[in-house]
Amino acid sequence: MNTERRYDIDWIRVIAIGLLLIYHTAIGFQPWGVLIGFITNKEPFESLWIPMTMINVWRIPILFYVSGMGLFLAMRNRNWKQLFKERFLRIGVPLIFGSLLIVPLHWFLLQYNYRKGLTYTPGMGHLWFLGNILVYVAIIAPVFLLLRNRRNKGNENFSGKFWGTPLSLIFVIALFIAEALLVKPAIYEMYAFSFHGFMLGMIAFLAGFLFMSNGHFFWKMLVGWTWIPLIIAIALYSLRLWQLPAQAPVILLVIESNCWIFSLFAFASKYLNHGSKKLTYLKDAAYPVYILHMVFLYLGAVLIYPLAIAAPLKFILQLLFTVTGSLLFYEFLIKRINFFRILFGLSKGK
Repeated sequence: MNTERRYDIDWIRVIAIGLLLIYHTAIGFQPWGVLIGFITNKEPFESLWIPMTMINVWRIPILFYVSGMGLFLAMRNRNWKQLFKERFLRIGVPLIFGSLLIVPLHWFLLQYNYRKGLTYTPGMGHLWFLGNILVYVAIIAPVFLLLRNRRNKGNENFSGKFWGTPLSLIFVIALFIAEALLVKPAIYEMYAFSFHGFMLGMIAFLAGFLFMSNGHFFWKMLVGWTWIPLIIAIALYSLRLWQLPAQAPVILLVIESNCWIFSLFAFASKYLNHGSKKLTYLKDAAYPVYILHMVFLYLGAVLIYPLAIAAPLKFILQLLFTVTGSLLFYEFLIKRINFFRILFGLSKGK
């Protein structure tokens, strides 16, 4: 089994969560943001949504891809009991804690801002992603643990050769296209709490696992095709911009989404597959920041949106407040206190 350390996957996770913070901040400056439970600024900043439409088609799928890769890495040198214990501590505990405390906190801020009665509202909220991952692990991990124990060199070489060709990328895209055509989501980018999001996430999770398990063959192939997915993604995104506000055909959205992801994987493998002190810090901070950021996002909205300044400046201040507040909370509480480390999915400190 491949035991090579993949620093690029850590970087991709950090980048994806950073983009998620930017995306969630941008929603607060769209007139429809309040309809999906966000505090919104009275003065919109609608042009901000143009780059967000590019991010939107792949920001969630790439997290599922990376989570599938994470399952493969977690399976190395673990039996099924050790694996499920590790995944529960990593995913289940933060999901339960976040649903009972973190999500209600930012709902309190929403209710306060809009002068509604304060009610305790537990739920997964933005942590729905973790709930999906737990289900995928429960379904997929037992199968691959069994296959790991029964795999032989011949099958491994045959599988590796397939995943080392562009046909593997076409195969994965075909699975996403089949899902979209069968499920027929009203809006392709609506992933949370939907059957479409669940099935799309499972395909990405499974693909990420398979990519990593055939790592030597897959990454060598992908780096060799670095520019092709990027060119296709840029072309399809440009087509979407040209035809706005019309809804792009779902097949083209699927292809564009995965081409952005494959391109990012390729560039990260080529340029980011090395360790650094910055990565060591950020890879641990990223997960707690993801869990916590909505509290600081909503608190920032309550404090910053009433200010008599232009919307673009408010956006910058709001983003800085969210990132800084989340990182400070991580640095001075989560990172240093084992009780908080466990609640936010980290191992105990030394």
